[in-house]
This record gives sequence, structure tokens and C-alpha cells, in this order.
Amino acid sequence: MKSTKVAARYAKALLELATEHNKVERIADDMRQLAHVNTEVADFAILLNSPVINSHKKMNIFKELFGSFDQLSMMFIELITKNRRENLLGEIANSYEAQLKQSKGITPVTLISAVKLNEQTKKDIVGKVQASVKGTLEVTEEIDESLIGGFIIRMDDKQIDASVSSQLASLEQTLTR
Repeated sequence: MKSTKVAARYAKALLELATEHNKVERIADDMRQLAHVNTEVADFAILLNSPVINSHKKMNIFKELFGSFDQLSMMFIELITKNRRENLLGEIANSYEAQLKQSKGITPVTLISAVKLNEQTKKDIVGKVQASVKGTLEVTEEIDESLIGGFIIRMDDKQIDASVSSQLASLEQTLTR
């Protein structure tokens, strides 16, 4: 939890700096690529967390990997590396994206269902959620067959569970008391 707060502060500072230099979207692209590499390349996470590899060598590797990044992004990565916080780069990149969406009034929503929903059903569900949210919804759909039926909506730290499996679990709990 503590590292997440630190990452959020770094991301906020980067977003403010990017805004000052009118490079918000360019830096966002860089942070998306950094987050992707952090998630998809296991050796990259090992590199970030390695106490054996010194900051100078890590920075040389970052310059090779991310040579196409904007100068502002590279300066930021260098600062993070000099402060020995490079293990937070993935979290910082994800937090930057989340804070950027928040500043634009975009709310990420995950809609999980047992089967792929038809467009009208999806539209109805999203419409109900939209009524309680200011701004725009960014909907991500997921399929989880274990739900049996119904759906789950996740938004920020809230969850609405209207799945058959949770209703069955609730019924079971009530009957076994």
C-alpha cells in the first residue's frame, strides 16, 4: 500500500510536468509502453528489482529499451532511477494512466458476465451506471462462466454483484444458519 501511494505521488508530479510542457498524450504513450513492458516481460521486473545491477547500468538499459521515449519521460525515469525507486516504474506508469483518465472525467468500468452480452443488454446496464456517474464511462467487458448468469460491475473500489452464483451463495448461507 505504501508503494502505491509513493507511485501515485510520482505519477501526479509527472502529469503536472507533462501538462506544463503540453506533452500529456506523448508521455501517456510512453507510460503505456512502459507498463506493457513491465507486465509482459518477466526479465524487466527482475531488472527493476535487482539490487546487484547499479543505477548507471539500469539507466543504460532503459535508454536502449526506451530510446523512442520523449526526453521528459527519459529524464523522469532517470530521476526515479537515481532515487533508487525504479522498482516502482510499473506502478507509476499505471497510476499516471489512471490519473490522466480521472482528469479527463473518464471512469473505467469492468462489466463481467457469464456469457457475451447482446448490445441492448449491455447498453441498458451501462445506461444505469452512467446515470450515477459524472463524465464518461470506459467499459471493459470480461467473461466469467463461473457466474452462471447475471453480471458484476466493478468501478473504482465499488462492486455491484448481480450474478446468479452470488445469489446462490447467499441463499446457501441463509439456509445453513
